Amino acid sequence: MGNKLIELMKTKEISLKDLSGKTLVVDAYNQLYMFLATIRGPDGTLLTDANGNVTSHLQGTFGRFTRLMKENIRCAFVFDGKPPSEKLAEQRRRAELKAEAMEKYEEAKEKEDIEEMKKYAARTSKLTKEMVEEAKKLISALGMPVIQAPSEGEAQAAHIVKKGSAYAVMSQDADSLVFEAPRLVKNLTITGRRKQRGAYSSNEISPELVDLKENLEELGVTQEQFVCMALLTGTDYNYGGIRGIGPKKALALAKKFPEPPDLFREAKWDEQYKEDNGWKKLFNLLKSPEVSDNYELKFSKINEAEVRRILVDDHSFSAERVDKTLSELKQMQPKEVSLQQWFGA
Repeated sequence: MGNKLIELMKTKEISLKDLSGKTLVVDAYNQLYMFLATIRGPDGTLLTDANGNVTSHLQGTFGRFTRLMKENIRCAFVFDGKPPSEKLAEQRRRAELKAEAMEKYEEAKEKEDIEEMKKYAARTSKLTKEMVEEAKKLISALGMPVIQAPSEGEAQAAHIVKKGSAYAVMSQDADSLVFEAPRLVKNLTITGRRKQRGAYSSNEISPELVDLKENLEELGVTQEQFVCMALLTGTDYNYGGIRGIGPKKALALAKKFPEPPDLFREAKWDEQYKEDNGWKKLFNLLKSPEVSDNYELKFSKINEAEVRRILVDDHSFSAERVDKTLSELKQMQPKEVSLQQWFGA
């Protein structure tokens, strides 16, 4: 969703040391799409191996998460399941935008306009089933859990943290907060720099922690009101929200009309959305998403041979680079039981 309510949330700057020994639940699709959008060549093309197979998603996964492992941060990955039918319209919209971006990319390519090529190429990112399966195999080979959500990945990730099985959700989106994740960690990049949307340069950034309870208290709203605010400003189930209502106005309305029926009546929901897109149905979808307790956060020994097979043998990664990273991980002094599990100590 990338909900706009993140603009209202106060964040706390933290360091990687603050997360040492903690387990983060990763919204896998969020991360993989980010890698596809940002890990590209100068002209915007995706990185590929000697056979032309895309490797940007593997480059990002290996680089980012082995670095976090070195900082004694554990990561468990949740992958999306079947999306709710209410999300189909948004999926079609995104597909149309990608098709338009591809046309503009081809036009820029004909003109040999490198900057325009790079600009539009990032908007054409498509995560294939093959890429997802490769990412799952690499994650498992690195000893990290792979969890399959029954539906929305961020809802399942939020559920795991809410149950106390992990510390926070790792994502750039605030969607997990709408699904009631107690904590969200942002900006865990590889380099400490991140490209700003609509810009060619990158800025220095630091990891940030968003505490849901503290923010709700600061805003003076309940979780139910927060969900209503999300619907007013737009979600994957009602793109764009109510015309003319941004985060600040949504907050003001939620405080003035704390009961959902009154709030949506005042916002004139029915004038914009048809009966089959009623607010009650979407509210319940966000408040009580489909999640599962059938998951296991089990960290295992790194399968070095499998990591090398996937990266070096199958995708032409530098054997020296891969071996160096694996060696650094293996030589680390175990700081706690989970790291001993990682390294088989």
